[in-house]
Amino acid sequence: MREFVVLGTASQVPTRTRNHNGYLLRWDGEDFLFDPGEGTQRQMIHAGVTVSQITRICLTHVHGDHCYGLPGVLSRMALDKVNHPVHLHYPASGEDTVRALVSVASPGIDLRLHPHGGSEHGGPGHRFAEPIGQGLYVRALNHRIEAYGYRLVEPDARTLLPDRLAAAGIAGPDVGRLEREGSLGGVSLAEVSVPRPGQRFAFVMDTAPCQGAEELADGADLLVTECTFSDDDADLAAQFRHLTAGQAGELAASAGAGTLVLTHFSSRYGDVAPLAEQARSRAGGAAVVAANDLDRFAFPQRRAF
Repeated sequence: MREFVVLGTASQVPTRTRNHNGYLLRWDGEDFLFDPGEGTQRQMIHAGVTVSQITRICLTHVHGDHCYGLPGVLSRMALDKVNHPVHLHYPASGEDTVRALVSVASPGIDLRLHPHGGSEHGGPGHRFAEPIGQGLYVRALNHRIEAYGYRLVEPDARTLLPDRLAAAGIAGPDVGRLEREGSLGGVSLAEVSVPRPGQRFAFVMDTAPCQGAEELADGADLLVTECTFSDDDADLAAQFRHLTAGQAGELAASAGAGTLVLTHFSSRYGDVAPLAEQARSRAGGAAVVAANDLDRFAFPQRRAF
C-alpha cells in the first residue's frame, strides 16, 4: 500500500481550518512522518492513522511549524509501546533544537538520531540505505536556515509475463532462479518480462527556487511542495525564501512530475483555489491539487518506460 496522508497544511500560523504541517507517507508497510508541527498527534487521530508503523521521521528544518509536534508523537509512540527502531533524520545544524525536543518526550522507544549536512555528516547529497530496499535521499534547499528536502526512490525492476514463462517452460522455483541469475536454460529474463519503472516521491518544503529542489522533484510520481505565497506576493516569497504557486508549478513542469500536491499555505489566503490555478497554469502535464487537512492521495499508476 502506498498512500500520502496530509495531517496539516498551514505555514507558520495555524488557522481554523488548517493545522500546522504534518505528513504521513505509507510505503509498503512502513510509515514515514514528515515535518510534524504542533498538533500532529491529534491530527493523526482525526485521519485514522496510528504511530505504530512509523519507522522514520524526517525533518526538513527546525522552524517550529515543522517540528514542534515531535515530542507529542514520540510520547505517543512510547505510550503505545512501539518496539521497533525509529530513525529521526534532520539537518545537523538543528542538533540542539532536536535534542531539546527529544528530551521532553516520554522515554521508552528505540530512537536513533541521523543528522545530515556538513562535511562530517556526508554533505548535502548524503544517502540513507533503507531496509525496505528503496533509497531515501536528501538535497539542500535554499531557506533562511539550513533546510533539506527528501526523495524516496524505488529501484527499477521487471514484471514477469506468465504467458511467456509458460511458453519457455519455466515454472515453480525456476522462476525465482531466473530472476536471481538473469538467465536460465538459454532464456534471458528480458525475454519473459517487461520493464517496471520504480516509483518516486519528493518532498520539498520551505525554499526559494534552487537546484536542490529540482533534483528532488526530477521524475517524481508524487511531488509535494510548499506553496506559501500567491504569485501576486512574489516579493514576499523572495524575501522569506519561499515558493510562489507559479514557481511550484514550474518546478513540477521542469521535473516531469506526475502529480503535484500543494501545501504550506500562508494564513493570508482564506481561499487557496487561485493559488492552485496559478500553479496549474505553469505545471505542464502534472495534475495539480491544493491539499486540505486530512486529504489522502493514492500513488498514481506506474509510468511506462
